[in-house]
Amino acid sequence: MKITIQERVLHFRQPAGTSRGIYTERKSWFVEMIDGERRGLGECAPLPDLSCDARPDYSEVLRRFCDQVEATGQIDYEAMRDYPSMLFGLETAMLSLRSPQLFDTPFARGEQGIPINGLVWMGSYEEMLGRMEDKLSQGFRCVKLKVGAIDFDRELDLVRRIRKRFSRREVELRLDANGGFSPDEALYRLELLSQYAIHSIEQPIKARQWALMAELCREAPLPIALDEELIGINTPDAKRQMLRIVKPAYIVLKPSLHGGMAGCREWIDIANDEGIGSWITSALESNVGLNAIARFCSEVYGDHISMPQGLGTGQLFTDNIDMPLEIRGDHLWVKTE
Repeated sequence: MKITIQERVLHFRQPAGTSRGIYTERKSWFVEMIDGERRGLGECAPLPDLSCDARPDYSEVLRRFCDQVEATGQIDYEAMRDYPSMLFGLETAMLSLRSPQLFDTPFARGEQGIPINGLVWMGSYEEMLGRMEDKLSQGFRCVKLKVGAIDFDRELDLVRRIRKRFSRREVELRLDANGGFSPDEALYRLELLSQYAIHSIEQPIKARQWALMAELCREAPLPIALDEELIGINTPDAKRQMLRIVKPAYIVLKPSLHGGMAGCREWIDIANDEGIGSWITSALESNVGLNAIARFCSEVYGDHISMPQGLGTGQLFTDNIDMPLEIRGDHLWVKTE
C-alpha cells in the first residue's frame, strides 16, 4: 500500500461568519491510499484555533501516521486519539479503498435521503434575514442560525420575525452561539430566546467552564447542546465524566473535531447511556469529507433518521470536489446516475 498527501486550499462562495471570526478560505489535506488497482480517498481538515490537532507541523505528523499505515496496513486508533482530523481522513480513505459506498446502507445505495437543517451564517441583520428567506423557500423545515456576533437585540428580533411567520410545527429553529455569550448574560438571553420555541442552542458560552455550563443546562428554559465542549476530550472515561457533570440535552458531533468516526461512535454510545441525544454535522470539509460524514451518519443512526442532521454544506466552496451528493428539498441524497 502507498499513501500520498495533497494539500489544497478551498475558497468560500461568501464569507462564513461565526462568533470566532470569519472564514474566507480553508485548507485541507487529502490522503489517497493506493493498493494495486484500488484507490481510497480521505480528507483531513483541521480548523485553525479550534481543532485539537491544528498544529504548525501538521503535514509532518500526518505523514508519519501515513507511513505507519503503509507499513502495517492498519490504523493505530489509540495512537491517533488526539489527532481527530487526521484519523477521520485515514478512516475514510481506508473504507473507500475497500468499497466506494463506505457503508452498505439505504442512503449509500441512493434509496433514502437524510433530513438536514438549513444553515444561516452570521452577517448583518439584513443578510441573515435574506439567507433565512432563501432556506425556507428551498424547502427547509429545520433551520439553524449562527448567533452571538451581531447585536443581540437584532438577533432576537430576527428570531421573533421568523416565529411570527412560521409556527414551531412549520419550522424547527436551532441556534448556535459558538461560545459567543458571556456567562453573566447567557441565562438572561436564553430566557428571552425561549419565548420563540427554540429546539436547542449550541455552546452558549465558551468551552472548559463545566460548572457554569452545568448550571446553564439545569437552569435554562431551552435545551442546550454541546459542540466545542467536546474538542480534546478523547478518552471514554473523560467523555463520560464530562457528560455526567454537565448533563446537556444534546451533543453535536463532527468527526473531524471529535475523534474521527471511531471517536464519534464512542460519544454516541456514552451519550445514549446517559440519556443524552445527538446529531452529526460537517465541519466545513469539502465534499470528500461531507460524503464520508453523511454515509457514516446513515450507518451509525440506522435506516430511519428523523432528526435533521447538519449536512447541508456541500455548496460552500467555489472550487469544491465533485461527489455524488445532492440536496432535494430538505434531504441529502446520494446520486445514483
